[in-house]
Amino acid sequence: MKRLLRDKSGPLTRELLLKPGQFGLGKVPEKTAPDATTDMVCGYCSTGCSLRVHLKDGEAVNLTPTTDYPVNLGMACPKGWEALSVLDSPERATTPWIRNSRGELKPTDWHTAMHAFVDRFQTIQHEHGQDSVAFLSTGQMPTEEMAFLGALTKFGMGLKHGDGNTRQCMATAVVAYKQSFGFDAPPYTYSDFEESDVIVLVGSNLCIAHPIMWERVMRNPHSPEIIVVDPRMTETAMNASLHLPLQPKSDQTLCYGIARILIENGWINESFIENSTNGFEEFSAFVRQYTDERLISETGLNLDDVNKFAELIHSGKRVSFWWTMGVNQSHQGVRTAQAIINLALMTGNIGRPGTGANSITGQCNAMGSRLFSNTTNLLGGHDFENREHRQKIAEVMGCDVDRIPSENGWPYHQIIEGILREKIKGLWVICTNPAHSWINQNQCRDILDRLDFLVVQDMYHTTETAQQADLILPAAGWGEKEGTFINSERRIGRLKKVHKAPGDSLSDFNIFRLIAHYWGCGDLFEDWETPDQVFELLKKFSQDQPCDITGIENYSALDRAGGIQWPLPAGSSDLAQERRLFSDGKFFHSDGRAKFLFNPTRAMPEQINSKFPLILLTGRGSASQWHTQTRTSQSAVLRKLYPEKIFVELNPKDASERHIRANEQVTVKSQRGQIRARAVLTNSVKPGQVFLPMHYEGTNQLTLGIFDPHSHQPAYKACAVQVTKIV
Repeated sequence: MKRLLRDKSGPLTRELLLKPGQFGLGKVPEKTAPDATTDMVCGYCSTGCSLRVHLKDGEAVNLTPTTDYPVNLGMACPKGWEALSVLDSPERATTPWIRNSRGELKPTDWHTAMHAFVDRFQTIQHEHGQDSVAFLSTGQMPTEEMAFLGALTKFGMGLKHGDGNTRQCMATAVVAYKQSFGFDAPPYTYSDFEESDVIVLVGSNLCIAHPIMWERVMRNPHSPEIIVVDPRMTETAMNASLHLPLQPKSDQTLCYGIARILIENGWINESFIENSTNGFEEFSAFVRQYTDERLISETGLNLDDVNKFAELIHSGKRVSFWWTMGVNQSHQGVRTAQAIINLALMTGNIGRPGTGANSITGQCNAMGSRLFSNTTNLLGGHDFENREHRQKIAEVMGCDVDRIPSENGWPYHQIIEGILREKIKGLWVICTNPAHSWINQNQCRDILDRLDFLVVQDMYHTTETAQQADLILPAAGWGEKEGTFINSERRIGRLKKVHKAPGDSLSDFNIFRLIAHYWGCGDLFEDWETPDQVFELLKKFSQDQPCDITGIENYSALDRAGGIQWPLPAGSSDLAQERRLFSDGKFFHSDGRAKFLFNPTRAMPEQINSKFPLILLTGRGSASQWHTQTRTSQSAVLRKLYPEKIFVELNPKDASERHIRANEQVTVKSQRGQIRARAVLTNSVKPGQVFLPMHYEGTNQLTLGIFDPHSHQPAYKACAVQVTKIV
């Protein structure tokens, strides 16, 4: 098999005869597992369940939940049970596709695809500057692939700007933890769900979004008080001891008001505050302005429920605070997350079993992306702007430190805006679907169409973004490659190849190797031939960091231990299945203290008015749907478990005023677009509010492009709309 290798000095002139199987090409298969069964981590959400895959001749034929894994303990949600079925979809991309001069996508070979990738992107860089090409990646690839992508783009290809779709779900938590604790460090372990006597869930519909975590709550033997803070009567709220249906985006006000009540009553842990924190006196003075009157006015709650909330926190011996997208996806998400963190700090509910200020992650490997993707930080949780950090990474890489950017690239929304401002001319999208998932969808699709060259690397050639692409690179999916995932509780688990990728599709890892070779920077990645080799590099990147994993011997050690939570430094003998952070009251700031951080609350950027009098809420629709349904829609079983067409939940009072009956077709309209949906009348949404599931294509035609100023995370959750009956 003959392939051309791009010389670093310029045009494609040097020929290289590749051996069969090199870069995953040819007929030589990647490693498969010959055993009767093998265990591996699920590739959907951040829970990180282990699935026991049943094999015949090294190929997966069925799966069951792993019974002794410390995460799921023999449980699995519908997506996990159906994880194999989506691999055999007829919509899989099995060969590269390239858009011809007539604007048609046509199949091609890898050689032609690599020529097009390199020539088009390098031409764009030559004509418009080195920073005119960017990438958007994911939280759903193995950590080793994320690290390879980040190193390839930033050290090899010279791209400054690149971000992951974890910006859409977890950037707020990352920044909140970094600022408050000194490092992006979710402190908890899942056993805390079972050891708390008070569980506070803010903006989290745990039943639907993370059903196995909810099962862990149900195993709690202490009959815990469950407090749910959410505008909707969600499935989780229906099971709560106390549901606080506050006004959308008033949760920061609520937390400040609760802090004031705790302080006024002396319900705080003065010893912990004095020994382990900074800034409490300033915070205490700040929250005095959140009086009962202001609290009730801004949240819409009644004072009895607010006082009961404070009393439950005070009476609890082990109080855990949990949040997810209802907090993160906000115009003031970081300070809201830190308002929750402040409640844990001031009451000393951190570092002990059943406690913590705990962000629940979204995607299966969002934690791997946060630490090792080279987007929000330098590899291993380092800082691009720190010379010593860059020097350390350069030494591990064996490259000149000047190859590593000395400043952070643009976050996701600035990359999109950069296309609009003609600063970004070429874009490489890997394992994500922004034409569906990005906020203000109609504008996003228009912006993507303005690119000179759009490359999409994905399992399926039918995604909304792939259909806009100039070049599609067919990628292997979960179960078709090797590597590791890091789940919400910092547990590193194994992904294994148990299924052959279809046609000429390659693992993302081998696509990156191929691109490095054609681009002319392959010499930089001579030690990156296999995922397990890269795992050894990840260990070196992490050394002496809070996320140090140098004590993990190899992949086999992860299997034997049932996954391992970071940190595990070299020489550590602590292989306990459940390990939490901050048990010694020491944090990652240089002085070992956590910080109380706060700002005045701000009103929702888009207020209701006579034309758009309702507030739109978005969130998960069912436990059987996932993100843009790229995968879940490929399963006949999962499709039967959720409505095929988009629906909108509407309070009966609002429906009556608009003469709308149940199941009638309605128009939902915002300032950015309008969609058609089926009306579902329910008291689970309050009058003046409506709810749309996030998974359907139409939802993000309505959402508002507003971003948290600290995390740059979009505020998907609340905007102004009108609902009208279709006559």
